[in-house]
Amino acid sequence: MEHAADPNLVRDARRGDEAAFTSLLRPLLEPAYRLAAGMLQDRQLAEDAVQEAAVKAWRKINQLREGTGMQPWFLGIVANECRTTRRGRWLGVLKIDPDQRGAQAADDQAIRGVDLRSALKRLRPEQRLVVVLYFYLDLPLEEIATIAGASYAAVRGRLYRGIRELRADFPIAEAQA
Repeated sequence: MEHAADPNLVRDARRGDEAAFTSLLRPLLEPAYRLAAGMLQDRQLAEDAVQEAAVKAWRKINQLREGTGMQPWFLGIVANECRTTRRGRWLGVLKIDPDQRGAQAADDQAIRGVDLRSALKRLRPEQRLVVVLYFYLDLPLEEIATIAGASYAAVRGRLYRGIRELRADFPIAEAQA
């Protein structure tokens, strides 16, 4: 959950104090990485996106409005950076190691059927963002709306549709007595 940023640190960061900015940003790096990893499904790309977002946040610290929390502001920058990264890649192509294709096909079919990462990749980007923020970062819908730049109702709808699409990928087996 969001903790209010120290107004003195924000003021100092706006004046160019790198130590103050680092103090503001440090507690947000782990949730930012989790968001980026959930959106991009690639560790290296996620790390790069968070680094690039941190640089952009430093350059745009004066755009942080009074009353806006540091976390939704920074996670919004991270989400935008992830969208930019994804636009530059061909994410629709899933790479499968040829050696793994037939090796354990029967045993792995159940595992592949419930591969959450693959299921998340199939969600539309705006749905994936909301699902990751809600379930991975445990953020409230109001804060997600701020990060996504959408209304509360739109975010709630995206979450509902995302969950519905994910459920289709995870059939529930009948309990055996």
